[in-house]
Amino acid sequence: MRKSGVRELCAAVVLSGLVLVGCDEVNSAVEQVEATGDKAAVCAEALQIVDLSVNVDPETVASGAEEKARQLQELAQRVTDQSVQETLFDIANGYLELERKKIDHLSDFSAWLERNLGRLDELRRACL
Repeated sequence: MRKSGVRELCAAVVLSGLVLVGCDEVNSAVEQVEATGDKAAVCAEALQIVDLSVNVDPETVASGAEEKARQLQELAQRVTDQSVQETLFDIANGYLELERKKIDHLSDFSAWLERNLGRLDELRRACL
């Protein structure tokens, strides 16, 4: 009788270990899905904030630069993907640069726009 009890106890311990391992795997999968969902949501929101195109009006961009920088920084803090986070901070810094300089010359704005269109492309790649 005693051997039977030991076997049952051993079986219970082994099964509980398998259940715990299974739970860890499920939790890991759920975390990955949540991180992917967060990344997708942050990317979608960021692309709406950064509405740059080659035909953008410099005054329009400059007038909302500080607010866009703040929004992008908040998004960067929400996302766990390092590549997306770094790119969002880079774009936010670009907007802060525009705000600080209050770029008046079209050539300066063109250079700023070119840099930030490149950063936007980096964001798109990081979001894929």
